[in-house]
Amino acid sequence: MAATGMQGKEFDFEKFRLRKFVDRLIDLDEVEVREENTPLIHLSSIIENSPKAVLFKSAGPERIEMIAKAAGARKRLIAAFDSTEEKIYDDFLARFATPKKSVEIPSDEAPVHAIKITGKDVDLTKLPFHPQHEFDGSCYISSGIDYVIDPATGRSNVGSRRLSLRNRYQTGTNITAPSDLKRIYEACAKRKERLPVTFTIGAHPLDMFGATTRQQGDEHHMVSTVRGETTPLVKSLTNDILVPADAEIILEGYFDERGYCEPEGPFGEYMGYYGAIHMDPIFTCTAITMRKDVMYQTLQHGTAFKLDETDAACMTALRVEATAMRILKNVVREPIAAYSRSLSGGSGTLRISMKQHIHGEARNAMLAIFGAMRQIKTIFVYDEDINIRNDRECEWAMGTRFQADKDIITINGMMGMPMDPSLEGRRTGAKAGFDCTRPFGRGHEIIHMRCAAKNFTGPARFQTVEQALEAGPLFYSHVVEAVGSSDGREVAAEIDRLREEGRIGRDKDGRYALVTDGKKGYTAQVGEWYHDPNHGI
Repeated sequence: MAATGMQGKEFDFEKFRLRKFVDRLIDLDEVEVREENTPLIHLSSIIENSPKAVLFKSAGPERIEMIAKAAGARKRLIAAFDSTEEKIYDDFLARFATPKKSVEIPSDEAPVHAIKITGKDVDLTKLPFHPQHEFDGSCYISSGIDYVIDPATGRSNVGSRRLSLRNRYQTGTNITAPSDLKRIYEACAKRKERLPVTFTIGAHPLDMFGATTRQQGDEHHMVSTVRGETTPLVKSLTNDILVPADAEIILEGYFDERGYCEPEGPFGEYMGYYGAIHMDPIFTCTAITMRKDVMYQTLQHGTAFKLDETDAACMTALRVEATAMRILKNVVREPIAAYSRSLSGGSGTLRISMKQHIHGEARNAMLAIFGAMRQIKTIFVYDEDINIRNDRECEWAMGTRFQADKDIITINGMMGMPMDPSLEGRRTGAKAGFDCTRPFGRGHEIIHMRCAAKNFTGPARFQTVEQALEAGPLFYSHVVEAVGSSDGREVAAEIDRLREEGRIGRDKDGRYALVTDGKKGYTAQVGEWYHDPNHGI
C-alpha cells in the first residue's frame, strides 16, 4: 500500500495534470484546436486526419472538452519527460533505475474528488464514448488506466484497458491477452468473486507509460517511478483501490463474478488490424468522480494507415528504442542509434546503427535484441554513416551493402506477440535479421564510400599543389581546397605538369601523391591497387 504522512498541500496537483500538459503542447504548436461543436461520431475521422494532437473545445451534446493523441508523436513524448532528443533515452532509463514511492492523501484534498457521483446517479451514457473504427462492436473510451488489487497477494496491478458502452452502469472490456490482470481476474471468477477495479480517464502520458510497464511488487508505485517523484494517491469511494489524485476523471466499480460471459469487440488494435470478437467480463460502475474543470481524453488507437501517429505506437517505440540501446551498450563496443519502425505494427521492426570493431558484432547485436525483446520481429543493422531515421539512406544501404545469401539470419521457434495475425494463432514464430553493413574493416576504401558533392570551406593552407602533396596523399578536391582554388582547373593543369615530370602517382583509392621514381608522362601506381575482374571487357 502507499505510504501516508504527507498532506495534499505539499503537492502541486497541476504539475502532472493532463490539462497542463496540453497547454504545453499548444505552446509547442503540437495541437489543433477545434472550437466548434463536434458530434461524437466525427471525432475519430478528425483525429486520424490530423498530424497533431486535437483539442475539441465542444464535443458531443454535453459540449465537453476533450484532448486526443496527446502522446501521438515523439516530440510530445519528449516534452512529457521534460527531455531533449539527445537525452531522452538516458532520461527514460534513469526513471526506471530509480524507483519512487507513492503516498495516500485524504479525499477532501484530492482534485479528482471535487465532483462525486454514486449509486443511481451514475450514468455512463453521459460520458464521451465515441465510435473509433468502422467495424468496432460499440462506442468506446480508449484511454482508461485500470488499477486493481490482487486478492491473493495484496499487490496492486496497473494496466490499460478499453471500455465499450453497454448502458448507464455497465461497459464491456478486453481481458483476453496474457497479462497479470487476466491471471488475477480468472482466479476471482473461478471463486465466483467480483474483482474491484478503478479506472482513471484523463492522465498525463507518463502515467500511461507506468501503466503499460510491468514490474515486480506494487505497480501503483510505477506511476511515481516514471514521473520521477512521489505521486499523491487517493482511495476510491466504493472500493479500497488507490489512484492518482491529480487525474481528470475516475470510474470505480468491479468486474463481475460471471467470468467471460459476454461478447466484446471487434476493435481496431495496435497492430493495425481488428481484434476478433470474443467473450469477456462486464465492468459495472459504482462511482464517478472528476475535477471541476475536467478534460476528457481519447487515444488514436489502431489506425492501419497512420499507425506511427497512434499513442500506443509512439509510446512503444520510445520504450523499444531505449531498451534496445541499453542492450546494445552491453554487447557491442560502439552503438550509434536505434529506431523503432512503428508503421510495421506493434514496433516489430527495429533499425540499429553501429560502428563495428570486430567481425560478427552486427550479428551479436541482432541476436541479443531478439533474445531479450520478444516484440521485435525483424532487425536491420546499418553502419555508423547511415541515418537510420532516413528512409532514403536505409533503402540505399539495403540495395548496396546487402546480399541475401550471406546477410540474412533467421531464427525459428521464437516467442512472438499474441496479436500478430501472421502467427495464425501460434505462440511462436520466426525472426529475421538483415545485415546492411559494409564488409568489415573496409569502410575506408573508396569502393565502399558514399559519393556526394564536396562542400569547399576554409582558407588556403598551402601555396602550391606540390606543397599540399608533400604533406601527404590527397584526393583531387582536397588539393583544390588546400590551395584555396575557386576554380580547380589550374590544379588539374599543375597535376599534369607533375605527371609530365614523372613526379605524380595515385593510390588504389585515387589519392594523388608525390613520387620520385615515376616515368615521365605517366601516372605512377602507388601501393597495391584493386583487382578489377571486368578489366578489358
